[in-house]
Amino acid sequence: MSLDERKYSLKEKHEALKHEIEDEEKRPHPDDIHLHDLKKMKLNIKDELADM
Repeated sequence: MSLDERKYSLKEKHEALKHEIEDEEKRPHPDDIHLHDLKKMKLNIKDELADM
C-alpha cells in the first residue's frame, strides 16, 4: 500500500468514526464507554495522519 493509499484509507476510517460518534451521541442513552473507545480510535487515526 502506498503512502497516499494509506492516508486515504485513514481519512475514510476517521470520517466513518466521526459519523458513528455523532450517531451514538444522538441516541437517547448513549453508551459512554463505547463513545470513549470511538473517540480514542478517531484520535489515534488523527495522530497517525499528522505523523505522516
